[in-house]
Amino acid sequence: MTAGQGLLPGPAEAAVFATAVFVLNATPGVDFLLTVSRTLQGGARAGVAAALGISAGCVMHALAAAFGLAALLALHPQAFVVIQWAGAAYLVWLGLGMLRQAWRAAPGPSVTGNAVPRRTAWADFRGGLLTNVLNPKVALFFLAFLPQFVPADSPSATASFLLLGAWFVLQGTLFLLLLVALAARLSRLQASDAARRALGALGGALFIALALRLLGARPATAP
Repeated sequence: MTAGQGLLPGPAEAAVFATAVFVLNATPGVDFLLTVSRTLQGGARAGVAAALGISAGCVMHALAAAFGLAALLALHPQAFVVIQWAGAAYLVWLGLGMLRQAWRAAPGPSVTGNAVPRRTAWADFRGGLLTNVLNPKVALFFLAFLPQFVPADSPSATASFLLLGAWFVLQGTLFLLLLVALAARLSRLQASDAARRALGALGGALFIALALRLLGARPATAP
């Protein structure tokens, strides 16, 4: 008997789980857009750092959901609203920063193809972490999605939840790294500084739009 026997769903349900995770990862959202925008602006190093920060945020959400913190968030709308506004404010801050950078960027050829000034890897990691952690919809998603795939006869529901969370994070991380590779290839084709500025402005506008969309969300228990 293997260590994970009985803790994970059977082959058919596992295939459904993997497909659902892929669809969720491939649907453009905050994590998707942040990974692409940081790669286009700062290169593969920036994209990888942001992707790893997002994955770290998912780890925190999975642990919180496994040990009941996400359930408390769903039961207390006031806590949801506080995190909701904090997350929206951070997205607006990111969006305005991108718009400001696009506006102030001096026209002219770029030697490296990367945005100037360069950010540290830690700054990009922190950005990915915060955008994910400050999104209460991610916490509620883990609470609503993962339990559907916990085997009814699992010897430990918590252990099953943690294994599914690890699977989700691993698959999501691989997807984001592939996204970084694709975006980095595209960035090498974008030799025009004006094009990079336009992409930065578009990304900033999208982050502000996502912030407004986040503010329109409601806790799952809200009427």
